[in-house]
Amino acid sequence: MGIYPRYAIYYAPARDSELGRFGTELLGYDAYDGADLPFPDGITFSRSDWLDITADPRKYGFHATLKAPMTLADGKTEADLAAACETFAATARQIPVIDPVVDSIDGFIAVIPASPSADLTHLAAEVTREFDSFRAPLTPEDRIRRNPAKLTPRQRDYLDRWGYPYVMEEFRFHMTLTGRLDAERREHAMAMLKSRFSDMSLHKLAIDRFALFRQDRADSRFRVIRDYVLEEIGG
Repeated sequence: MGIYPRYAIYYAPARDSELGRFGTELLGYDAYDGADLPFPDGITFSRSDWLDITADPRKYGFHATLKAPMTLADGKTEADLAAACETFAATARQIPVIDPVVDSIDGFIAVIPASPSADLTHLAAEVTREFDSFRAPLTPEDRIRRNPAKLTPRQRDYLDRWGYPYVMEEFRFHMTLTGRLDAERREHAMAMLKSRFSDMSLHKLAIDRFALFRQDRADSRFRVIRDYVLEEIGG
């Protein structure tokens, strides 16, 4: 059994942004205030089917992982972590900008960059390193849950070193919209989500912010504690 609360550092669009509304409405959950939302009109699945399709990402809210969920290390507090987030955000850096698209990744559907971004990979690596001192070591149960036998040797090394296998060169930015789907449901959902996403005409997305999330119990969803805007070089 995991130890709670758990904390995570995620990219999350501003709550009043068009992208933020797109994601939260499709998931039926707003992590900023912990509220359930009605699904928008035009979902081409039954309500019960869409509830099932979005069940996994709804637990976390609409986000992209920068620092995966972690229990705080001994001697670390939420206030310490929030202060470190504030310091990190105030350090001027190059702000990554991506061309966002809706596509499939490992069997689920997400908003991802159309092409790799070195700036974004660098930012994610900074977050991984900067906040690792706040992370309690993985328990044996946590490690087993990651199914290390199915990871590559490098991913297993990263799991043991950083508590998460998909960091550094293995990092892939994705804002998850569905759970893993069979081919037929994925094709149907992909067509619908691509169409809805194209209605926004969102051709560039600056990854210029992040949020500190908390999960209080195993059966509770993640919620935003506080969000931060990154200081840009020359900004």
